Amino acid sequence: MTEFTPLMAMVGGVFIGLAGVILLLAHGRVMGVSGLVGNIINAPKQSRIAVWFILGLLTGPAIINAFQYDYAQIKLPAEISLSWWQIITGAVLVGVGTRMGAGCTSGHGICGIGRFSLRSVIATCVFMLTGIVAVALMRHLVV
Repeated sequence: MTEFTPLMAMVGGVFIGLAGVILLLAHGRVMGVSGLVGNIINAPKQSRIAVWFILGLLTGPAIINAFQYDYAQIKLPAEISLSWWQIITGAVLVGVGTRMGAGCTSGHGICGIGRFSLRSVIATCVFMLTGIVAVALMRHLVV
């Protein structure tokens, strides 16, 4: 577990919200990661913004980790303790779930709720409840 750092959480939340607002106002796109990845797969020639956004998501933590300021106690794991089949299975399940839910947690939870979408409020509640149940089952029944 990591320490609770409300200041860093607030700063991170402000940056996430700012990124969502900029993407919506400047490009008319909702900041849902599954939708952006879907754009890259379905229309690669028309998804330059999506590619840059996803590259930022992937490289941002590595850049922060490389500088390791005192206020940024972000450590990337040295190794992943999952097998390849577990990683691939998880990725497929996430992909199917985001298709079924018409979006992912970032799209519904951050941008959808920010736009007062009832569908996004319901979807986010379902995501959170499912996550809570899954963690409870894993901690008390499986592991």
